[in-house]
Amino acid sequence: MKIKVLKTDGSDSGRQVELDDAVFGIEPNDHVIYEDVRSYLSNQRKGNASTKGRSEVRGGGRKAYRQKGTGMARRGTIRSPLLKGGGTVFGPKPRDYSVRLTKKMRRQARLSALVYKLQDKAVTVVEDFDFDTPKTSSALDILRALKFEDKKVLLLTGGTKDKVYKSCRNIPGVSVMEASNPATYHILNADVIVFEESGVKQLEESFKGKALEAEA
Repeated sequence: MKIKVLKTDGSDSGRQVELDDAVFGIEPNDHVIYEDVRSYLSNQRKGNASTKGRSEVRGGGRKAYRQKGTGMARRGTIRSPLLKGGGTVFGPKPRDYSVRLTKKMRRQARLSALVYKLQDKAVTVVEDFDFDTPKTSSALDILRALKFEDKKVLLLTGGTKDKVYKSCRNIPGVSVMEASNPATYHILNADVIVFEESGVKQLEESFKGKALEAEA
């Protein structure tokens, strides 16, 4: 499959890039996409929420009030969960929320997400670019030329480009990553995926390398 390469001003460069069927031509798997997104979101949780139970709250060393003549029930301690300031019943405790997936599942989930974006015509390829100095207005000019200024954009570069990253980091909804780094969540969360021309090759090579690791 071929996709045309655009210039940064939004015009057609007259060139096309060939998309590898081994990457962009697979049959999407909805279940592994769900598992990978669940794993990503779960792994973002710190799991440090904590409450004190009946045995951990302060107080309760003395009898709260006399046992008879009050017209109230007998309470052995002010730590009771029934009283204000008492312990919490079945409250959260620090725990590990992380969910682990195999490398093969994560790889298939990312591939499936990319295929869905391609099917939705939400993948664009632009020629490689960089800025002399970090400048948000320069990045906005490119987004306006591509007509993506009001969309959530995931820009996948062919390598580490600090100036491009710094130019885009203050633009709401725009994320910049190396083409081999995005997770399934990042791909699905974007309205449109913008590849640098060299980023397509980097992505394909990274997946081929991971496939060889899995086979080994």
